Amino acid sequence: MSSQRVEGLPPVTVRAPAKINLHLGVGSPRPDGLHPLSTVYQAVGLYDDVTVVDAPDWSVELTEQVPGVPLDDDNIVIRAGRALVAHHDLDLAAAITIAKGIPVMGGMAGGSADAAATLLALDRLWDLQTTDEDLLRIAGTLGSDVPFALLGGTALGTGHGEQVEPVPDATSVWWVVVLSGEGLSTPAVYRHFDELSPDAPGEPPVPEGLIAALADGDVDEVGDLLANDLWPAARDLRPDLVDVEVALRSLSPSGVLLSGSGPTLLVLHDEVDDARATVAALAEQGMTCTIAPGPVAGAHVVTYV
Repeated sequence: MSSQRVEGLPPVTVRAPAKINLHLGVGSPRPDGLHPLSTVYQAVGLYDDVTVVDAPDWSVELTEQVPGVPLDDDNIVIRAGRALVAHHDLDLAAAITIAKGIPVMGGMAGGSADAAATLLALDRLWDLQTTDEDLLRIAGTLGSDVPFALLGGTALGTGHGEQVEPVPDATSVWWVVVLSGEGLSTPAVYRHFDELSPDAPGEPPVPEGLIAALADGDVDEVGDLLANDLWPAARDLRPDLVDVEVALRSLSPSGVLLSGSGPTLLVLHDEVDDARATVAALAEQGMTCTIAPGPVAGAHVVTYV
Protein backbone atom coordinates (compact mmCIF):
# COMPACT_ATOMS: atom_id res chain seq x y z
CA MET A 1 0.00 0.00 0.00
CA SER A 2 1.09 3.58 -0.59
CA SER A 3 0.96 6.28 2.07
CA GLN A 4 -0.58 9.62 1.09
CA ARG A 5 -1.16 11.34 4.45
CA VAL A 6 -1.72 15.07 4.22
CA GLU A 7 -1.24 17.04 7.42
CA GLY A 8 -3.80 19.64 8.46
CA LEU A 9 -6.86 18.35 6.62
CA PRO A 10 -10.05 19.84 8.12
CA PRO A 11 -12.54 17.36 9.61
CA VAL A 12 -15.58 16.21 7.66
CA THR A 13 -18.96 15.43 9.23
CA VAL A 14 -21.58 13.26 7.54
CA ARG A 15 -25.13 12.71 8.78
CA ALA A 16 -26.88 9.39 8.12
CA PRO A 17 -30.48 8.39 8.88
CA ALA A 18 -32.13 5.50 10.65
CA LYS A 19 -33.97 3.00 8.53
CA ILE A 20 -37.18 1.08 8.93
CA ASN A 21 -38.51 -1.83 6.88
CA LEU A 22 -42.01 -1.16 5.63
CA HIS A 23 -41.96 -4.76 4.48
CA LEU A 24 -39.49 -7.41 5.62
CA GLY A 25 -39.89 -10.74 3.85
CA VAL A 26 -37.43 -13.38 5.04
CA GLY A 27 -36.50 -16.58 3.24
CA SER A 28 -34.87 -19.79 4.47
CA PRO A 29 -31.17 -19.46 5.28
CA ARG A 30 -28.65 -20.09 2.52
CA PRO A 31 -25.62 -22.38 2.97
CA ASP A 32 -23.59 -19.33 4.08
CA GLY A 33 -26.09 -18.74 6.88
CA LEU A 34 -27.48 -15.51 5.42
CA HIS A 35 -31.20 -15.14 4.84
CA PRO A 36 -32.52 -13.95 1.46
CA LEU A 37 -34.65 -10.86 1.96
CA SER A 38 -37.29 -8.97 0.08
CA THR A 39 -37.63 -5.69 1.92
CA VAL A 40 -38.85 -2.16 1.36
CA TYR A 41 -36.60 0.25 3.22
CA GLN A 42 -37.52 3.77 4.23
CA ALA A 43 -35.08 6.28 5.71
CA VAL A 44 -36.55 8.26 8.61
CA GLY A 45 -35.49 11.43 10.37
CA LEU A 46 -33.43 10.12 13.28
CA TYR A 47 -29.72 10.62 12.65
CA ASP A 48 -26.18 9.79 13.67
CA ASP A 49 -23.42 12.29 12.86
CA VAL A 50 -19.97 10.89 12.07
CA THR A 51 -16.93 13.19 12.06
CA VAL A 52 -13.58 12.05 10.65
CA VAL A 53 -10.13 13.58 10.78
CA ASP A 54 -6.87 12.27 9.36
CA ALA A 55 -4.77 10.49 12.01
CA PRO A 56 -1.77 8.17 12.26
CA ASP A 57 -3.92 5.31 13.63
CA TRP A 58 -7.56 4.23 13.56
CA SER A 59 -9.70 5.17 16.55
CA VAL A 60 -13.36 5.66 17.39
CA GLU A 61 -15.09 7.59 20.17
CA LEU A 62 -18.59 8.73 21.06
CA THR A 63 -19.62 12.26 21.97
CA GLU A 64 -21.69 10.70 24.78
CA GLN A 65 -21.21 7.27 26.31
CA VAL A 66 -23.76 4.79 24.91
CA PRO A 67 -23.91 1.22 26.27
CA GLY A 68 -23.52 -1.45 23.64
CA VAL A 69 -21.38 0.56 21.19
CA PRO A 70 -17.80 -0.83 20.96
CA LEU A 71 -14.90 1.61 21.00
CA ASP A 72 -12.34 -0.65 19.35
CA ASP A 73 -11.82 -2.56 16.10
CA ASP A 74 -15.17 -4.31 16.63
CA ASN A 75 -16.95 -1.08 15.70
CA ILE A 76 -18.21 -1.25 12.12
CA VAL A 77 -16.86 2.24 11.36
CA ILE A 78 -13.28 0.98 11.69
CA ARG A 79 -14.05 -1.87 9.31
CA ALA A 80 -15.64 0.62 6.91
CA GLY A 81 -12.59 2.87 6.95
CA ARG A 82 -10.19 0.00 6.40
CA ALA A 83 -12.30 -1.38 3.56
CA LEU A 84 -12.26 2.00 1.81
CA VAL A 85 -8.50 2.51 2.02
CA ALA A 86 -7.91 -1.10 0.95
CA HIS A 87 -10.07 -0.46 -2.11
CA HIS A 88 -7.77 2.42 -3.06
CA ASP A 89 -4.59 0.55 -2.02
CA LEU A 90 -3.64 3.32 0.42
CA ASP A 91 -2.10 3.35 3.89
CA LEU A 92 -4.29 5.89 5.69
CA ALA A 93 -6.12 6.09 9.00
CA ALA A 94 -8.56 8.39 10.74
CA ALA A 95 -9.97 9.33 14.12
CA ILE A 96 -13.74 8.83 13.98
CA THR A 97 -16.23 10.49 16.34
CA ILE A 98 -19.88 9.44 16.45
CA ALA A 99 -22.77 11.49 17.80
CA LYS A 100 -25.62 9.02 18.31
CA GLY A 101 -29.21 9.99 17.63
CA ILE A 102 -30.42 6.60 16.37
CA PRO A 103 -31.53 4.13 19.06
CA VAL A 104 -28.92 1.46 19.80
CA MET A 105 -30.04 -2.16 19.35
CA GLY A 106 -33.46 -0.92 18.29
CA GLY A 107 -33.74 -2.50 14.85
CA MET A 108 -33.14 0.85 13.10
CA ALA A 109 -29.64 0.14 11.72
CA GLY A 110 -27.68 2.76 13.63
CA GLY A 111 -24.43 0.86 13.13
CA SER A 112 -25.08 0.59 9.41
CA ALA A 113 -25.79 4.33 9.25
CA ASP A 114 -22.46 4.97 10.97
CA ALA A 115 -20.63 2.77 8.47
CA ALA A 116 -22.23 4.52 5.51
CA ALA A 117 -21.46 7.93 6.98
CA THR A 118 -17.84 6.88 7.54
CA LEU A 119 -17.41 5.75 3.95
CA LEU A 120 -18.74 9.04 2.60
CA ALA A 121 -16.87 11.21 5.12
CA LEU A 122 -13.50 9.56 4.47
CA ASP A 123 -14.03 9.72 0.73
CA ARG A 124 -14.52 13.49 1.04
CA LEU A 125 -11.75 13.92 3.62
CA TRP A 126 -9.10 12.38 1.40
CA ASP A 127 -10.70 13.39 -1.94
CA LEU A 128 -10.68 9.77 -3.09
CA GLN A 129 -13.46 10.33 -5.65
CA THR A 130 -14.81 6.83 -5.15
CA THR A 131 -17.61 6.10 -7.61
CA ASP A 132 -21.15 5.65 -6.27
CA GLU A 133 -21.09 2.08 -7.58
CA ASP A 134 -17.90 1.27 -5.67
CA LEU A 135 -19.16 2.91 -2.48
CA LEU A 136 -22.31 0.79 -2.65
CA ARG A 137 -20.27 -2.34 -3.35
CA ILE A 138 -17.96 -1.69 -0.39
CA ALA A 139 -20.99 -0.91 1.76
CA GLY A 140 -22.52 -4.26 0.82
CA THR A 141 -19.49 -6.11 2.20
CA LEU A 142 -20.02 -4.46 5.61
CA GLY A 143 -23.65 -5.34 6.25
CA SER A 144 -27.05 -5.75 4.65
CA ASP A 145 -28.36 -2.30 5.61
CA VAL A 146 -25.24 -0.23 4.84
CA PRO A 147 -25.90 0.37 1.12
CA PHE A 148 -29.38 1.67 1.87
CA ALA A 149 -28.01 4.11 4.46
CA LEU A 150 -26.01 5.66 1.63
CA LEU A 151 -29.02 5.74 -0.70
CA GLY A 152 -31.84 6.86 1.63
CA GLY A 153 -35.38 7.67 0.54
CA THR A 154 -37.42 4.53 -0.09
CA ALA A 155 -35.96 1.48 -1.82
CA LEU A 156 -36.47 -2.17 -2.55
CA GLY A 157 -33.79 -4.37 -0.99
CA THR A 158 -33.07 -7.88 -2.29
CA GLY A 159 -30.26 -10.41 -1.94
CA HIS A 160 -29.66 -10.30 1.79
CA GLY A 161 -30.80 -6.67 1.73
CA GLU A 162 -27.63 -5.21 0.22
CA GLN A 163 -28.95 -4.94 -3.36
CA VAL A 164 -30.95 -1.70 -3.31
CA GLU A 165 -33.07 -0.02 -5.94
CA PRO A 166 -35.00 3.23 -5.34
CA VAL A 167 -38.79 2.99 -5.66
CA PRO A 168 -41.22 5.88 -6.25
CA ASP A 169 -42.71 7.13 -3.00
CA ALA A 170 -45.33 9.89 -3.04
CA THR A 171 -46.00 9.66 0.69
CA SER A 172 -44.84 12.10 3.34
CA VAL A 173 -45.48 10.47 6.69
CA TRP A 174 -44.76 10.70 10.40
CA TRP A 175 -43.61 7.78 12.48
CA VAL A 176 -43.95 7.57 16.23
CA VAL A 177 -40.91 5.57 17.32
CA VAL A 178 -41.69 3.64 20.49
CA LEU A 179 -38.46 2.74 22.25
CA SER A 180 -37.74 -0.19 24.54
CA GLY A 181 -35.52 -0.16 27.59
CA GLU A 182 -34.07 -3.55 26.65
CA GLY A 183 -32.45 -4.62 23.39
CA LEU A 184 -33.25 -7.66 21.29
CA SER A 185 -30.51 -9.72 19.65
CA THR A 186 -30.83 -9.80 15.87
CA PRO A 187 -29.15 -13.25 15.56
CA ALA A 188 -31.50 -14.62 18.23
CA VAL A 189 -34.55 -13.30 16.38
CA TYR A 190 -33.40 -14.86 13.11
CA ARG A 191 -32.65 -18.19 14.82
CA HIS A 192 -36.14 -18.24 16.31
CA PHE A 193 -37.60 -17.28 12.93
CA ASP A 194 -35.93 -20.38 11.49
CA GLU A 195 -37.48 -22.50 14.23
CA LEU A 196 -40.95 -21.04 13.63
CA SER A 197 -40.73 -21.04 9.81
CA PRO A 198 -39.15 -24.29 8.60
CA ASP A 199 -41.03 -23.89 5.30
CA ALA A 200 -39.90 -20.33 4.56
CA PRO A 201 -39.47 -19.77 0.81
CA GLY A 202 -36.06 -19.80 -0.82
CA GLU A 203 -36.78 -16.36 -2.25
CA PRO A 204 -39.41 -14.21 -0.53
CA PRO A 205 -41.69 -12.42 -3.00
CA VAL A 206 -41.50 -8.72 -3.80
CA PRO A 207 -44.41 -6.80 -2.17
CA GLU A 208 -45.85 -5.33 -5.36
CA GLY A 209 -49.00 -4.02 -3.64
CA LEU A 210 -47.01 -1.98 -1.12
CA ILE A 211 -44.76 -0.59 -3.83
CA ALA A 212 -47.85 0.49 -5.81
CA ALA A 213 -49.42 2.12 -2.72
CA LEU A 214 -46.22 4.09 -2.09
CA ALA A 215 -46.17 5.32 -5.68
CA ASP A 216 -49.83 6.38 -5.33
CA GLY A 217 -49.16 8.17 -2.04
CA ASP A 218 -51.92 6.14 -0.34
CA VAL A 219 -50.86 6.21 3.32
CA ASP A 220 -53.83 4.18 4.58
CA GLU A 221 -53.11 1.44 2.04
CA VAL A 222 -49.42 1.53 2.99
CA GLY A 223 -50.46 1.11 6.62
CA ASP A 224 -52.61 -1.90 5.78
CA LEU A 225 -49.73 -3.53 3.91
CA LEU A 226 -46.97 -3.07 6.50
CA ALA A 227 -45.46 -6.49 7.19
CA ASN A 228 -42.52 -8.05 8.99
CA ASP A 229 -41.82 -11.79 8.93
CA LEU A 230 -39.70 -11.45 12.08
CA TRP A 231 -42.60 -10.19 14.17
CA PRO A 232 -43.79 -13.61 15.45
CA ALA A 233 -40.25 -14.47 16.56
CA ALA A 234 -39.86 -11.12 18.31
CA ARG A 235 -43.21 -11.55 20.08
CA ASP A 236 -42.12 -14.95 21.39
CA LEU A 237 -38.78 -13.67 22.63
CA ARG A 238 -40.26 -10.48 24.10
CA PRO A 239 -43.87 -11.14 25.20
CA ASP A 240 -44.01 -7.63 26.68
CA LEU A 241 -44.09 -6.25 23.13
CA VAL A 242 -47.52 -7.81 22.65
CA ASP A 243 -49.08 -5.52 25.26
CA VAL A 244 -47.31 -2.51 23.74
CA GLU A 245 -48.63 -3.46 20.30
CA VAL A 246 -52.20 -3.69 21.64
CA ALA A 247 -51.87 -0.23 23.18
CA LEU A 248 -50.59 1.21 19.93
CA ARG A 249 -53.34 -0.29 17.81
CA SER A 250 -55.97 1.04 20.22
CA LEU A 251 -55.06 4.55 19.07
CA SER A 252 -56.33 3.72 15.54
CA PRO A 253 -53.25 4.84 13.57
CA SER A 254 -52.71 4.17 9.87
CA GLY A 255 -50.44 1.29 10.79
CA VAL A 256 -48.24 -0.37 13.43
CA LEU A 257 -44.96 -2.12 12.69
CA LEU A 258 -42.01 -3.84 14.33
CA SER A 259 -38.81 -2.12 13.23
CA GLY A 260 -36.43 -4.68 11.70
CA SER A 261 -35.63 -7.37 14.26
CA GLY A 262 -36.97 -5.14 17.04
CA PRO A 263 -37.62 -4.29 19.76
CA THR A 264 -38.59 -0.79 18.56
CA LEU A 265 -42.21 -0.46 17.48
CA LEU A 266 -43.46 2.11 14.99
CA VAL A 267 -46.79 3.89 14.60
CA LEU A 268 -47.68 5.36 11.21
CA HIS A 269 -49.50 8.69 10.82
CA ASP A 270 -50.32 10.87 7.83
CA GLU A 271 -50.32 14.12 9.84
CA VAL A 272 -47.80 15.41 12.36
CA ASP A 273 -50.55 16.57 14.75
CA ASP A 274 -51.83 13.01 14.95
CA ALA A 275 -48.31 11.79 15.67
CA ARG A 276 -47.95 14.35 18.45
CA ALA A 277 -51.25 13.23 19.96
CA THR A 278 -50.02 9.63 19.93
CA VAL A 279 -46.78 10.63 21.66
CA ALA A 280 -48.77 12.41 24.36
CA ALA A 281 -51.08 9.44 24.87
CA LEU A 282 -48.19 6.99 25.09
CA ALA A 283 -46.25 9.24 27.45
CA GLU A 284 -49.20 9.08 29.85
CA GLN A 285 -48.76 5.29 29.81
CA GLY A 286 -45.07 5.64 30.67
CA MET A 287 -43.72 4.83 27.22
CA THR A 288 -40.66 6.54 25.74
CA CYS A 289 -41.15 7.65 22.17
CA THR A 290 -40.22 10.25 19.60
CA ILE A 291 -41.38 11.41 16.16
CA ALA A 292 -39.52 10.90 12.90
CA PRO A 293 -40.56 12.02 9.39
CA GLY A 294 -40.14 9.79 6.38
CA PRO A 295 -38.84 9.36 3.84
CA VAL A 296 -35.63 11.41 4.19
CA ALA A 297 -32.32 11.62 2.32
CA GLY A 298 -29.48 9.15 2.84
CA ALA A 299 -25.99 9.89 4.13
CA HIS A 300 -24.94 13.46 3.32
CA VAL A 301 -22.15 15.86 4.19
CA VAL A 302 -23.10 18.52 6.77
CA THR A 303 -19.68 20.12 7.39
CA TYR A 304 -16.93 20.12 4.82
CA VAL A 305 -14.35 22.90 4.57
